[in-house]
Amino acid sequence: MEIHPDKQKLIELAHYRMPFGKYKGKYLIDLPESYLIWFQQKGFPDGKLGDLLQSMVEIKTNGLESIIRKIQKHFPK
Repeated sequence: MEIHPDKQKLIELAHYRMPFGKYKGKYLIDLPESYLIWFQQKGFPDGKLGDLLQSMVEIKTNGLESIIRKIQKHFPK
C-alpha cells in the first residue's frame, strides 16, 4: 500500500494554530501530547479542527514531529 500525502494539507497542518482554550494561538505541533490524547478520549471537535487534531495525534504518537517542523521551516506561511 502506497501513501500519497496531500502537500497542501500538510502545509496547512504545519501552520494551523489552536483557535481556543488554554493553548489558543499555539501551533498544533506544539500542543502537549497529553492534551491531544485527551481530545482523542473525549472526542475531537467536528470539522477541520477535529481532523487536524486527529492527524496530529498520529504524527506525535509515531514520532514524526520532525516532518512538520521541516514543513514549517521550508514552507513558511
